Amino acid sequence: MTKPSLPELLHAAVAAVGGTERPGQVTMAETVAEAIDDGSHLLVQAGTGTGKSLGYLVPALAHGERVVVATATLALQRQLVERDLPRTVDALHPLLRRRPAFAMLKGRSNYLCLHRLHEGVPQEEEEGLFDQFEAAAPTSKLGRDLLRMRDWADETETGDRDDLTPGVSDRAWAQVSVSSRECLGASKCAYGQECFAEAARERAKLSEVVVTNHALLAIDAIEGAPVLPQHEVLIVDEAHELVSRVTGVATGELTPGQVNRAVRRSAKLVNEKAADQLQTAAEGFERLMELALPGRLEEVPEDLGYALMALRDAARTVISALGSTRDKSVQDEDAVRKQALAAVESIHDVAERITNGSEYDVVWYERHDRFGASLRVAPMSVSGLLREKLFTERSVVLTSATLKLGGDFNGVGASLGLAPEGTRAEDTPVWKGLDVGSPFDYRKQGILYVAQHLARPGREGTRADMLDELAELIEAAGGRTLGLFSSMRAAQSAAEELRDRLDMPILLQGEETLGELIKGFAADARTCLFGTLSLWQGVDVPGANCQLVIMDKIPFPRPDDPLMSARQKAVDEAGGNGFMAVAATHAALLMAQGAGRLVRASGDRGVVAVLDPRLATARYGSYLRASLPDFWYTTDRNQVRRSLAAIDAVANAAEATATAPTAAESAVESAVAEPTVVESAEA
Repeated sequence: MTKPSLPELLHAAVAAVGGTERPGQVTMAETVAEAIDDGSHLLVQAGTGTGKSLGYLVPALAHGERVVVATATLALQRQLVERDLPRTVDALHPLLRRRPAFAMLKGRSNYLCLHRLHEGVPQEEEEGLFDQFEAAAPTSKLGRDLLRMRDWADETETGDRDDLTPGVSDRAWAQVSVSSRECLGASKCAYGQECFAEAARERAKLSEVVVTNHALLAIDAIEGAPVLPQHEVLIVDEAHELVSRVTGVATGELTPGQVNRAVRRSAKLVNEKAADQLQTAAEGFERLMELALPGRLEEVPEDLGYALMALRDAARTVISALGSTRDKSVQDEDAVRKQALAAVESIHDVAERITNGSEYDVVWYERHDRFGASLRVAPMSVSGLLREKLFTERSVVLTSATLKLGGDFNGVGASLGLAPEGTRAEDTPVWKGLDVGSPFDYRKQGILYVAQHLARPGREGTRADMLDELAELIEAAGGRTLGLFSSMRAAQSAAEELRDRLDMPILLQGEETLGELIKGFAADARTCLFGTLSLWQGVDVPGANCQLVIMDKIPFPRPDDPLMSARQKAVDEAGGNGFMAVAATHAALLMAQGAGRLVRASGDRGVVAVLDPRLATARYGSYLRASLPDFWYTTDRNQVRRSLAAIDAVANAAEATATAPTAAESAVESAVAEPTVVESAEA
């Protein structure tokens, strides 16, 4: 039997998921197959609606070697494992003559721990363990959640937190889960044979496709101890998120609360001298943190240096003592000891890292209204780490709807440790960038409007002219607005002001769970949804209920963001343009993601409005605009209002009369196309 061609396989897979084959998807699949076959690396920008999941799954399955697919969001992991992979495997089985197995793999703390569930949680104040089910009042939400999880443990096949519906709070989940450091290990645990996390690892070892998340991929790369099974191909979806997720995993933190917990957990397990040494070091650190002011520490102050050395040395003493002391009075001492060891090792590692000091690390204080001060350390850049750990010994495909910034892939490539495209040198991974476009006709489906007449946004204070503009645009659109704000304070201020002015519901992030907010927004055309970072990337509402996407200002990082400002300064000192490499790239990525919320289907029409004149007037404005979908561009406020009103009128008519969608789309397209007349006149 002849080997099936890639177009045949793709056609079968697309039909199985009920999709439509797109030219961009075919191009992507062919190029991914080439990269896998010759062991090279590929960055693929595939716009919304391309069907990029099948664009990489089909060539990966056809190749026949083990593939790891890493994604940033739970939604995409679920889509791959519950929809795309089952249907694709079924569709390809007759052609491939085999049925590739697939599995999901996450970090250990995502799985319910049977030891903790049945034996209890190590106490912090006294020896032994306590039964969390008895400790939590059955009538409290925590008590109800714990009882529900106990019942769920008997039913679930995976023990995966994300399979528990409805979900539970982090506090409740912490009662029944352990980190990898706290785990006793399958061979020492009474429940090792039934362990959900171990079962997930075994399934992954036997699978051809392993779906995981960016965080576990980062842990696998950074910690050296392999978590993922050996694989020949790595596919990173939502790759625009990878650098921030890897940075998060590589960031260390010390807080007084964390240190005091380590003291309590270890106190009864070590000799008095070791316990007192750690207690004294903890008190010294806590006194210092009470005076900490937010900001970067270009050099570690002398008093902080002494406090950290004291913590490091005391933690080392406790770690040694934990290995030799046994206390017969402590119930299930191995579990208690393991949790104490994990807490103290974490303190030791961060204190030692900051004490040793590295020119490649950034150290800073943060202060939170609720949680107090913390000391943090993060890598100046993860590009070297990614180049070394990601792009050796396997083919890597990175894909997203937003990888091409300012017209090329080099900005994102540099953040991943890659030299400019086409560079050929020793120890430099060879890669290619590919933009397969989008099936949408952005110039006919959307307008990019920049409110050039508004005052330039300042760091503080209300923007009265911006709020006026916001209100007028929302009224013209009849609601249907997703408001993307650069800070939570700005989102709250706008919501409060416009709730008084406008007779339409305005939902605000934080007032309900994100899922409930998006559901409410999608259900009612007159509803608006305001929020910050997670809304820039996490909203998928096709259709007439999202026809206006507003960005209050260009989302540059805060000037006082210690990590971003340090990275920017480092680029400047190396002779580059730190602002463009760091701040503008950060803003371009977020704006591209935000603008992508507007057109989610071929029938969608609307406006992306940026209420920041700098997008039209500043030198970097053209770079940012080149990173956005190719919408029709205007600064004419009256034209935009007319277009929004026309779009709203057609949508209302379609809703009132249940008109066939094609008729509504045709009418709306003419409303959006109207500015081309203005464009000709201005030219």
